[in-house]
Amino acid sequence: MAWGLNLGDMQLDRGVLLSVFFLIGLGLVQVYSSSYIFATETYGDGLYFFRKQLLFSVLAAGALLAMYLLPWKYSQKVGLACWLLSVICVVGTFLPGVGVRAGGAHRWIALPFGFRFEPGELLRVTYPFALAPLISTYAQGKIDRGWHLRLLAVLSPLTLVYLQPDFGSFVIILGLTACLFLAFGLRWRWILSGALVALPILAYMVASSPYRRLRIEAFINPWADPAEKGFQVIQSLLSFYSGGLTGVGLGQGQGKLFFLPEAHTDFTLAVLGEEMGFIGFFILLMVYGFLVFRGFQVSLQLKKNYERALALSFALLIVFAVFINVGVALGLLPTKGLTLPLLSYGGSSLVATCMMIGWLLNLERGSETPLSFREKEID
Repeated sequence: MAWGLNLGDMQLDRGVLLSVFFLIGLGLVQVYSSSYIFATETYGDGLYFFRKQLLFSVLAAGALLAMYLLPWKYSQKVGLACWLLSVICVVGTFLPGVGVRAGGAHRWIALPFGFRFEPGELLRVTYPFALAPLISTYAQGKIDRGWHLRLLAVLSPLTLVYLQPDFGSFVIILGLTACLFLAFGLRWRWILSGALVALPILAYMVASSPYRRLRIEAFINPWADPAEKGFQVIQSLLSFYSGGLTGVGLGQGQGKLFFLPEAHTDFTLAVLGEEMGFIGFFILLMVYGFLVFRGFQVSLQLKKNYERALALSFALLIVFAVFINVGVALGLLPTKGLTLPLLSYGGSSLVATCMMIGWLLNLERGSETPLSFREKEID
């Protein structure tokens, strides 16, 4: 018996759908709880961020259903078109009068009514549509000179992502690329050789950037400068410590009262840890784990390498984003401005993530008998 909701003659995965809307609902609660005081002091309206997130949530739900309901041959064309659009918009972030500079970064495009669009979020979730055809060709051993040029063209927008700078998205996309090639037959020695080349380059990128060096120093020893470089991670850890096992209660956290920077965006997990405790934190990770598990499961059930690469990419993107955000909040990784999928405040991230899940559900609808990643695709 299919575990899903009937929508006409189609089945919609109930577990994935409930997980997504649980996270969106919890995100609304978190945005309200963590931003109310800050919004009141800054904008004179405690519901400023909540109203925006509520609008984003409605748009995100619509985007999810649209990408699911659209026939797959059109939906995948939308995905590729969105990738091309995101590349153009990333270029636009550097143009005067179009791009918005904030915190030393060119990551946003100004929209009417005070809204901003972060094309890097859309680029990250649509990148698999550009890479998957190359992965499929590679898995079938049909590599020619043109293949290498196409791969270079697909990777070239990463230069702009790095220059924005958005080092987190840059690393995630590189990591996703390596994981896909490994899953579809690339030998370990090539991965290790690539890593030996890439790691010194990444180290230079960090060492050559003053703000990245400061983040590494704060990560190594945040207590060396608790009032400046180590302030964010220390306050985050204190919030988790205050929450204990069961939390201090919804809305009762103290970290969001101007102690914890970016409480409604990058460090919303610390607010949740304080107010809902370890139990709430554990449940949240289990929900994310379920989404990732379903993504892997769908990937194994698909027949064509192109589609299997897409499904695997969507699952890995959730893995990377959650891993980095959780690692930063717990002081296990250097501070990086990366939102927690479906939970943190931010319309670009929320809508893009829901589009990605809509594509995953669309793929699941056409899934067939499980196959090994190494098998040739079946037409």
